[in-house]
Amino acid sequence: MKHWRIEDVAWDRFEPSKVDPDILKLVKAAAVVERNGVDYAVYLKNVFTDDPDFAQAADNWAVEEVQHGDALGQWAMLADPGWDYPGAFERYRTAYHIPLEVDASVRGSRTGELIARCMVETGTSSFYTAMAEATAEPVLRTIAKQIAADEYRHFKLFYDHMRRYLGRERLGVLRRARIALGRVTESEDDELAYAYHCTNESASVAYDHGRCIAAYMARAMGFYRQRHIDRAMGMMFKTIGFTPHGRISRAASALAFRAMRRRGRRFARIEADRPMTASPAATSLRAAE
Repeated sequence: MKHWRIEDVAWDRFEPSKVDPDILKLVKAAAVVERNGVDYAVYLKNVFTDDPDFAQAADNWAVEEVQHGDALGQWAMLADPGWDYPGAFERYRTAYHIPLEVDASVRGSRTGELIARCMVETGTSSFYTAMAEATAEPVLRTIAKQIAADEYRHFKLFYDHMRRYLGRERLGVLRRARIALGRVTESEDDELAYAYHCTNESASVAYDHGRCIAAYMARAMGFYRQRHIDRAMGMMFKTIGFTPHGRISRAASALAFRAMRRRGRRFARIEADRPMTASPAATSLRAAE
């Protein structure tokens, strides 16, 4: 069930003078990734094919993910009237594919799959919270806050199911930590990089993963603050099975924030050093969730 509707957003409060061009680029990329939630639901239902409760939860989750994409896409078209959200999404889906014909999780177990989903929701909840606090545009601030709240509820949803499966599959803490950290590192794969390419670069420009992920990450990492990383680290520790708000979590969060700052500066240099080139023949990307 949706907790809010696009129709309820006060679109008449949009203030074009307060649009940040860098945040707009991130919103465009996020819109197509969120809109792709239906395919992820198909994948999840194939993994949990004999679990009707989870299948229903996955369907409900996908409805909210699609709404996130549509709300962000509608805002981006207000901010950039020449941008075509539906066209950008079709361009994205044409080349970026999620493996749907599966009967088991790529994480090796259902518990592992749910740990990975918790990490995704941890990342998106912190991302939209940081975005809401970074933007001065009131409509985007409202949308980002709503999405952040949804993503936190999604974290709790997947966490509760993870606990249910953990009782059966009994993954140890170290195994859970490896899965969680592995999924975090996948944030630099083609999903976000190609989304940035499809939504911010013309078809005449060649897709360069290194340049596109650098362009995305340099902007995204720039508006995180320590408090956002503290919250995300607590959610990660809770998923793994560690004390979420203890001394170790705080120390890990401080280290992670400093590392993010360094990587953000490195990504900015990479983007500056890698010029756009003409596009070769179309490519097809396939991703494992």
